[in-house]
Amino acid sequence: MKLINLIIQNAGQILTLKSSQKGPRTGELMEDLGIIQDGTVAISEGKIVAVGKKKEILDQITMDEKTKIVDARDKVVLPGFVDCHTHPVFAETREEEFEMRIKGKSYQEIAASGGGIKSSVKALRSKSKKELVQLALPRLDRMLSFGTTTIEAKSGYGLSLDHEIKMLEVIQELNRIHPIDLVPTFLGAHEVPEEYENRRSEYIKLIIEKMIPEVAKRKLAGFCDIFCEKGVFDIGESRQILTAARNYGFKLRLHADQLSSLGGSKLAAELRAISADHLEFIDDEGIRMMKRAGVIGVLLPGACFGLGLKEYPPARKMIDQGVPVALGTDFNPGSSMTESMPMILSLACLMMRMTPAEAIVASTINSAYAVDKANEVGTIEVGKRADLVIWNVQSYKEIPYHFGVNLVGQVIKDGKVIYVSSSAGGEGQGLRR
Repeated sequence: MKLINLIIQNAGQILTLKSSQKGPRTGELMEDLGIIQDGTVAISEGKIVAVGKKKEILDQITMDEKTKIVDARDKVVLPGFVDCHTHPVFAETREEEFEMRIKGKSYQEIAASGGGIKSSVKALRSKSKKELVQLALPRLDRMLSFGTTTIEAKSGYGLSLDHEIKMLEVIQELNRIHPIDLVPTFLGAHEVPEEYENRRSEYIKLIIEKMIPEVAKRKLAGFCDIFCEKGVFDIGESRQILTAARNYGFKLRLHADQLSSLGGSKLAAELRAISADHLEFIDDEGIRMMKRAGVIGVLLPGACFGLGLKEYPPARKMIDQGVPVALGTDFNPGSSMTESMPMILSLACLMMRMTPAEAIVASTINSAYAVDKANEVGTIEVGKRADLVIWNVQSYKEIPYHFGVNLVGQVIKDGKVIYVSSSAGGEGQGLRR
């Protein structure tokens, strides 16, 4: 065996998430966390090389004076969170809209008055790539401090060829300089920009004939997304754009059935998309079709909470009927201004009746499948990347239960300790770029 660079030992609980089921977890298997009590993880060259009981591991590994030993006694070790739906690149926050919603304005009313996505587009177009990188870095730092090690990152605030390319190049640069892994998604069909307000078909033509080919040519994204919703892109327009993207080799995902039961979930099933996201208004037929097609339901309770909505996705029904469910923050300046995956787990449990175990599965291995990275991350298994989080709790159930605080002790990315909280006896957020 290779020389061990890092060993985590004496862990009260190691949640390996290992399962006999291939593919994303469904049904009762979303309760199976593969827990090892008093466990040990051995890491070499950024990869997990052994996981199990301490005595078993120590008998089969080689250490020297350079091996870093982390004592996780009375602590819980999880795979790093995979946040599978985020919008982390934006120019300005929108707290004024937050106050407007409190005073009774709806999301649709704010958008119709020039707010919403269009206001973020206007702000982003005024910023350089360098400025956008600097604005995004502290957001990624906060994500990391909450235990997130991989995110999906969307464009969608540019809405022109040049500015969508600019956003994706910013994501590319962030991927290069920040420890978090970013999986880029092209979202040119996030909204129809103001200059095309009375020329919808021309904007759709621009997406299909210019944006998609250019993004594919430059290899700036592997996924294509669309906001399939009343007043944005309807079913026919969404099918047209996504089919063009698939022909250029993009994997597909949709913002679907968020504000109305338009049928985006059914379109996701028809097109065999990897995921349909939001799903507050999915109907029974949409659930059945997603199950048959193997489409992952990415649920985003932070957006419901941030918009002050009463309707949350029917997670309980989806899980009980065999749809694979994942969780994401939907981090964005308009509806879900949070970088905290632990808060999302709390909302999933309290507002969608998911169990703590289901929420953890949904935010690790299932969300890894939602970004097509399950062969690399999402579980603690031999051969996978050593992206791990040590939690200052004695039971994994404390993570969603003790909401609104950060219980992360240490974050390990690619086998290196890159974040140590002050409560863990370290020097705070010392590691970054």
